[in-house]
Amino acid sequence: MARRGGAAASSSMANLLGVALVLASTAQTSARGGGGGGRHDYRMALSKSILYFEAQRSGVLPGNQRIAWRANSGLADGKANGVDLVGGYYDAGDNVKFGFPMAFTVTMMAWSVLEYGKQMAAAGELGHAMDAVRWGADYFVKAHPAPNVLYGEVGDGDSDHVCWQRPEDMTTSRQAYRLDPQHPGSDLAGETVAALAAASLVFRSSNPGYANQLLQHSKQLFDFADKYRGKYDDSMPVAKKFYGSFSGYGDELLWASAWLYQATDNRRYLDYLANNGDALGGTGWATNEFGWDVKYPGVQVLAAKFLLQGKAGPHAAVLRRYQRNADVFACSCLGKGGGGGNVGRTPGGLMYHQGWNNLQFVTGASFLLAVYADHLAAAGRGQAVVRCQAGPAARASELVALAKSQVDYILGSNPRGISYMVGYGARYPRRAHHRGASIVSIRANPSFVSCKDGYASWFGRAGSNPNLLDGAVVGGPDGRDGFADERNNYQQTEVATYNNAPLMGVLARLAGGGRGGLAEAAIKRPDNQTLLPPLAAAASPVEITQLNATASWKKDGRTYRRYAATVSNRSPAGGKTVEELHIGIGKPHGPVWGLEKAARYGYVLPSSLAAGESAAFAYVVRGRAAPPPADVWVIGYKLV
Repeated sequence: MARRGGAAASSSMANLLGVALVLASTAQTSARGGGGGGRHDYRMALSKSILYFEAQRSGVLPGNQRIAWRANSGLADGKANGVDLVGGYYDAGDNVKFGFPMAFTVTMMAWSVLEYGKQMAAAGELGHAMDAVRWGADYFVKAHPAPNVLYGEVGDGDSDHVCWQRPEDMTTSRQAYRLDPQHPGSDLAGETVAALAAASLVFRSSNPGYANQLLQHSKQLFDFADKYRGKYDDSMPVAKKFYGSFSGYGDELLWASAWLYQATDNRRYLDYLANNGDALGGTGWATNEFGWDVKYPGVQVLAAKFLLQGKAGPHAAVLRRYQRNADVFACSCLGKGGGGGNVGRTPGGLMYHQGWNNLQFVTGASFLLAVYADHLAAAGRGQAVVRCQAGPAARASELVALAKSQVDYILGSNPRGISYMVGYGARYPRRAHHRGASIVSIRANPSFVSCKDGYASWFGRAGSNPNLLDGAVVGGPDGRDGFADERNNYQQTEVATYNNAPLMGVLARLAGGGRGGLAEAAIKRPDNQTLLPPLAAAASPVEITQLNATASWKKDGRTYRRYAATVSNRSPAGGKTVEELHIGIGKPHGPVWGLEKAARYGYVLPSSLAAGESAAFAYVVRGRAAPPPADVWVIGYKLV
């Protein structure tokens, strides 16, 4: 049992002092700029990270447009469908408006403003950040012309990808694709709910009428997403191979309810978050990845925030289960997760998930770590620690330090001494995979550039892009810190809005130090807030038992072993059934029996597990001598 009084106060002071020391170091680091050294101008990087969104604008550009090489584009979007869909953002280096990543981008921009708006204001960037949020929010209002209709995409990736044109010259298809009761998409609709709810908070004080409009659309879309359930890429197959919903729609429904609770304080949405935590995976998924597809860590950090702020109502026990998974995410990033679920690192220290646009996960994780750390520190009194399975508990200051190290790597403190933010520092990518930036500006040369001319004259040219894509964060290096600045190297040099959206929040925090976003005034902490009980070890109903090797053989000087394992649902008789069980296996070398390879997120058990049931699976590992069993762990599941 935790003690009150001196011990608790001492612990709180120590945790806050730790965060303060990190902030002091950050303030010194911010004193000088640069792209290859250890000191960075976070304020400059913040300004550029927001400026980049102006290069991604579609529609009629405003009079205060600062990216001067862009011009109006997509002016007939939606016309063939009888709806005005002019506006919004192009997602990356192409000219398609994909609703799923665009909505995530707006959610993360808005969350960045809510957490660190005061720091943005101090840097003179709050107005620009709010403009960026509104550009996306305005589009989603247009894309929701009726309560049960949401337009989710304009253009298609297939026709766009065989064409290299400026957005101002587009001749590719601008067909619009929509969701409705006969074509549901709870994931896309749910993410749009989150974007509009978060954006409503951004404008609540400065423009309450507009904020209420956004909130009304958000509430209607939530009801649509929940009532007509389904994956959006089943209803819109055109999006599947570009932005497929691999994690399903459970995370987005929870994410949507969490943001609506944040925006409204309506118990209906808190009840939804708590009562559906098992069935939709919020309490069962403990993943180390956060991005446009999987939102579980974001939901879990929001739930932990509600708990720490005394806003859990009667659902404190369930929100503590969410918070345990937020701890798993943080610990996995720190390398203290255990069970094989830790995030990999490059030799230079960058968190590493995959070769294609790895930095999207780095910026997303850095933001979540900073936000979680700040709310843990603000709660104080023994709360400012993360309890890890492998290794000692981590203080909030460790999360901030990790986030800072990742941002510094992106800005140039890495083995190559290159900034992965275009326009920041002395060395940065000059050939970003981006149609508009790589072709002469229509303002400089209005001559039409066709699909084939774009590829023949501009895509393959050896020189730098003629237009500076200022502030864009590219995909980044490979797992060995290697990077090739080539326009055709889209896995490393393509930019994306969802790379920048969470980064702008972390940069604001590092530039200004400490907490203090626009949402602070709305937080009501009880004067007699009691100390929350410490988080106990997670009592998962899913248990994996590794068995002995069942076979062994040699080939090409290596020893191979097949290991068996069982996975069990330890729920009591009559308890809940485990469904959509995802299991991670560390580097198997051969077939896996009893499990199916998931499109993402490890392997999936092909059947459900009723309470008390078990299932067997097996895998192969190899080594020079007798290889031990691989790390095997539970990634996530749903309880129904």
